[in-house]
Order: sequence, then C-alpha cells, then structure tokens
Amino acid sequence: MTERKTPLLDELEKGPWPSFVTQIKEAAEKNDSAKDLLLQLEQSFREKKGHWKHGGIVGVRGYGAGVIGRYSDKPEEYPNIAEFHTLRINQPSGWFYSTKALRTVCDLWEKHGSGLTNFHGSTGDVILLGTTTNELQPTFDDFIDAGFDLGGSGSALRTPSCCCGPARCEWACFDTLDLCN
Repeated sequence: MTERKTPLLDELEKGPWPSFVTQIKEAAEKNDSAKDLLLQLEQSFREKKGHWKHGGIVGVRGYGAGVIGRYSDKPEEYPNIAEFHTLRINQPSGWFYSTKALRTVCDLWEKHGSGLTNFHGSTGDVILLGTTTNELQPTFDDFIDAGFDLGGSGSALRTPSCCCGPARCEWACFDTLDLCN
C-alpha cells in the first residue's frame, strides 16, 4: 500500500464494522492520491490538527455548485492531494440505480479522480472525493455525456430529490419519481 506506516489509522480497522481506512487502502493500491490521503490523515491524527484548506473558486462552466474546493496545507509533503476537490453528482429519482449506472459512475471517477466515493451525502448526492482543478471540466463533461448532472447546492441550485413514491409506497398520492425527473 504505502512505504510509510499508519499505526493510528490501522486502529480504525479493528473491530467488527467496515472501516473507511480499509477502503482508502484498497484505493491506494491503484491511486497515488489515496496513498497521500492516508498519510496526511495519519499526520492529522498524530498532531490532532486537520490539514485541509477549504476555499478558492473552483467549478465548471455554467454551474454555481456541485464542486467543493479542497487543498492540502502540506502540498510539498503530499503532492498527490495538493488539490483534492470533491464533486457531487445528482442521484436518480428515488435513489434507484441500475448496475450499469453504478459502473459508469465508478469507471468515470477512476478515470478522472481518486476512485473514492460516498453514497450519499447530506443532500442525497453521490459524493466523489478527490480530483484536481484541471480534471474538473473533463470530469463534468464525461458525466453529462453519460446522462448524469451535478448536484449539491449553491446560490441558485438545489439538488432535486424525492422518495420512492409509487415504486414502493401503496399510499403514494402522486408519482414523485416522475415529478423529480
């Protein structure tokens, strides 16, 4: 996985529950940004201090939301996460995904980013963790071409979301899935 040890993070892999550390270590086998992410997180645990700078204006053409700018405050030490922006992709109505859609999300994210995902964020979006500024527009373009849209919130944008409606609820008063689409 990495040349340097992560004893504090290794503690989070103990016990009966799944660990985000294990998942990042698996991603680190294929992606250098995941390696640096582990090492910076270990340093944060050791020092009891976060090493992320938030801010800066990053985004894609035509959108005021969907991208969260993140920068390491240790870019010389962890160059692969000097920029580690997060994208939010709008979830489908009722959160019904086909396996083809899930494969597409994962394939595009491995192409453009760290391969690390979070299903789902507080707004319901698919959270894609870790890409560079130069990859933002190409990533967005590929997701749009695949039928996805950016999610999240901004000054004039909120992620549309709905319950599963008539797909599972016998008391549904109207087709929430159709309304959201």
